[in-house]
Amino acid sequence: MLKKILTIAGSDCSGGAGIQADLKTMAAHGVYGMSVIVSVVAENTARVIDIQDISPKMIEEQIDAVFEDIVPDAVKIGMLSSPACMKAVAGKLEQYQPQHVVIDPVMFAKNGDPLMEPASVGILIKYVLPYADLLTPNIPEAQHIAGMKISTPEDMEVAARLIYAKGCKNVLIKGGRNMAGAVDVLFDGESARRYEIGQIDTSNTHGTGCTLSSAIASNLALGHPVPEAVELAKSYVTDAIRRAPGLGHGCGPLNHFCRIFPEE
Repeated sequence: MLKKILTIAGSDCSGGAGIQADLKTMAAHGVYGMSVIVSVVAENTARVIDIQDISPKMIEEQIDAVFEDIVPDAVKIGMLSSPACMKAVAGKLEQYQPQHVVIDPVMFAKNGDPLMEPASVGILIKYVLPYADLLTPNIPEAQHIAGMKISTPEDMEVAARLIYAKGCKNVLIKGGRNMAGAVDVLFDGESARRYEIGQIDTSNTHGTGCTLSSAIASNLALGHPVPEAVELAKSYVTDAIRRAPGLGHGCGPLNHFCRIFPEE
């Protein structure tokens, strides 16, 4: 049976991150993607120009529209820029109790521009984080949530434990360009597991976090356990980075369909 995935996130008009990256990733995994837009972001590979949030009522109604008709097998949550967005989404998560909730706590664009109000981090932790079957912060985001500096893989494990204690079921801290070997650390409440690949020297990394979390959600819906879903997703993202099309003047987008339309 065709698996269905819902992404709740912001819209990236340049197509490399947010809702657009999520839907491309889901299509590449052979699952049926659906979307709830919480913010419209005027951005490209080089900068964020402006953000306009959708009203909480409209966010709730989009979620209702999905769950009353096509119940998702997994939910990916990305950018939630304001407390009102967060509370609206949290209320619907409580109402519908979806399975396989993957939350990417998007705080910054790849170029460093903020995508979340600084005062909102506490609201995210209190209202949204407890619904996460898997939380996927990068190192800057993990530092904000854990309240500590992260410099080594050992620090990543400590931070993952601190974040886990705030209520989520699994924590994946992404090292990316901030950690040698692009080390990721997964903590499940009992033990930590590291994922490491050869680091890729490239600026084509726009939307990597969105893509990874959507790939994980897709693999969870397809029946893979969390550690395997993470490993499969990380491999997919690595391929998509290696075959990036080289678009834009900043941090370029990935090639989400690299495995479907391989190069000749």
